[in-house]
Amino acid sequence: MKKNASGGLVYSTDTGRMCPACRQPVANCHCSQNKPAAKTDGVVRVSRETKGRGGKSVTLVKGLALDAPALALLGKQLKTACGSGGTVKDGVIEVQGDHADTLVAVLQKQGHNAKRAGG
Repeated sequence: MKKNASGGLVYSTDTGRMCPACRQPVANCHCSQNKPAAKTDGVVRVSRETKGRGGKSVTLVKGLALDAPALALLGKQLKTACGSGGTVKDGVIEVQGDHADTLVAVLQKQGHNAKRAGG
């Protein structure tokens, strides 16, 4: 069990991550659903990263101005389109493997202003 500097519980082995505002498990947190979506410049950036992942590549999708449930749904659609696993963490969709070109095409087809970022 970890505690942050302000004394609140941030992680529990029973429930996982805890919301710092309402001190509920993130899955049961209602305050994060009421937050407005993050301000972005309107461009969805798709990049590939390998740092901290044991040499495995992962494709990151950043810059989506969606709330948490909509972001989770889009993440599921993107993972299905690639036939791969992944997760949604802190407003970033992570898809396992190098699927940047596929994800850009899928996002543009859905009407997002997506572009490839990085190398």
